[in-house]
Amino acid sequence: MGRIIAAYDLMPESIDVDLEKVVEALRNVIPAGVKVIETKILPVAFGLMKVNVGFDIEDTSESIGGDLETALSSIPGIENIECVSSTVL
Repeated sequence: MGRIIAAYDLMPESIDVDLEKVVEALRNVIPAGVKVIETKILPVAFGLMKVNVGFDIEDTSESIGGDLETALSSIPGIENIECVSSTVL
């Protein structure tokens, strides 16, 4: 069993989305085998902020990446997600 360390950017639908609630929702939606390492709320432009999340992913199934992205996309207020880096350990 391998591990993947990945970082994702979660972009909100608008500047009105409460990103603290997005961070709280993360722990309730991520699939089994995925752990949140860290979260940061970072500026993008013109008052827009994003959530950057680091994950430790157990590479136990072929669908784990897709399952994670589906879960992240299901968070209310999130319009777009992007894997910005990943490393296999």
